[in-house]
Amino acid sequence: MKRTLLGAAMAGSLLVTMTPGAQARDGIGPGGAAALGVLGGLAIGGAIASSQNNGYYPGRPVYREPRPVYVEEEVCHMERRGYIDAYGDEHIRRVRVCE
Repeated sequence: MKRTLLGAAMAGSLLVTMTPGAQARDGIGPGGAAALGVLGGLAIGGAIASSQNNGYYPGRPVYREPRPVYVEEEVCHMERRGYIDAYGDEHIRRVRVCE
């Protein structure tokens, strides 16, 4: 809405500033040339400013859902295992066994 009003205001100012005594060589008086320069500058400035916009307001965080990760859980349990050492003594040890 603001751009439409601004465009209409600039076009209106261009029509108002054009004098009937325009120069014969290019058909635009000094006021009209100034209005065209301002209008062209605004158009080019708006194009440059809008090309810098990357699509979202930079102050708000953008949340993206993480990708699903599938993990196979190992089934583990503790067992008691006995062994005989080099001296002939028997030892019982708890060992974690995963399937």
